Amino acid sequence: MLTQADLTALLLTLQLALCTTAILLVLGTPLAWWLARTQWRFKFLLETLIAMPLVLPPTVLGFYLLLALGPRGFVGSFMQTLGGEPLAFTFTGLVIGSVIYSLPFVVQPLQDTFHNIGKRPLEVAATLRAGGLDRFLTIVLPLAKSGFITASMLGFAHTLGEFGVVLMLGGNIPGETQVLSIAIYGHVESLEYVQAHLLSAALLILSFFMLLTVYGLRGRMRVASM
Repeated sequence: MLTQADLTALLLTLQLALCTTAILLVLGTPLAWWLARTQWRFKFLLETLIAMPLVLPPTVLGFYLLLALGPRGFVGSFMQTLGGEPLAFTFTGLVIGSVIYSLPFVVQPLQDTFHNIGKRPLEVAATLRAGGLDRFLTIVLPLAKSGFITASMLGFAHTLGEFGVVLMLGGNIPGETQVLSIAIYGHVESLEYVQAHLLSAALLILSFFMLLTVYGLRGRMRVASM
């Protein structure tokens, strides 16, 4: 049976995934739009930085975030000068690390979607005297619905499965930074395989149905557009 600590870890994981996905959509949408539209010659440098978590070992990213957010890091020391506490080993620190770690899983699908929309629909709307914000809200967002669904699901699912980053940056503090992946690891270390099976199965089933939803919706939208 699942313990109260397991249920707390589950709720904390869902809270982390929801917060991370919401922040990524707010920050990633204008960033992806700019990347899809800009002609800046050094755009590839920014795209490389965004894609780094795809190839960088999570423990490496977590280590440098720990240094930055810890009491001696530039972010942690700045927080202390403001009268706050370092962000390492806190839920806020986990959110920051998760946003950076899952950034490409939200920005890249949105960028591809915006690029595929093309300029023609916006040019037609401009001839009808629609403003820039109006064109984005009434033309781009409806056409990019599938991209937003994909980006949201991938960002959420990727955050659910984080391990290296959250372990390095947040440690294993029950009720504060102990997410499901850390709880599963703790059960395996303690040879508590029944609890590890239950938590792993919950993540497996949730991830499967999220991906099933993504591919199902994308398939329906392709059929509808034909």
